[in-house]
Amino acid sequence: MMGFGYGGFGMGPIGWIVQLVVLIGVVYLIVYLIRSSMLHNNPSQSHTHSAKEILAERFARGEISEEEYKKMKDALK
Repeated sequence: MMGFGYGGFGMGPIGWIVQLVVLIGVVYLIVYLIRSSMLHNNPSQSHTHSAKEILAERFARGEISEEEYKKMKDALK
């Protein structure tokens, strides 16, 4: 009599192999999702702008005047 307690799902040793493969697949998927989530949330891994690019963007948005822009740009050199 083959039941769920023997092998796995009544399939003997093949059932154990199938269960092991499924378990490994689930663990791999969880690790993959966690690692990809960490990479997307890590600011050091994402594109970072240089100080000059940030300064130029602030000037373009009108956050700083031309005089301030030139002073800060000279200070960065």
